[in-house]
Amino acid sequence: MAELNRPERRQCVECGREDSWDDSTHNWRIAGEEGRPFCIHEWDINGSHNPIRN
Repeated sequence: MAELNRPERRQCVECGREDSWDDSTHNWRIAGEEGRPFCIHEWDINGSHNPIRN
């Protein structure tokens, strides 16, 4: 059976904000203090992440 390979971190390409995945809340959390609060975040999704583990 295939298993999901969830990303653990993401970074906005516009303001640099980094988020990390929190397993306890099943949600993204702000990982650092960088970034703009009113940025419409553009996450670096380039197709290199494989969401399915073999």
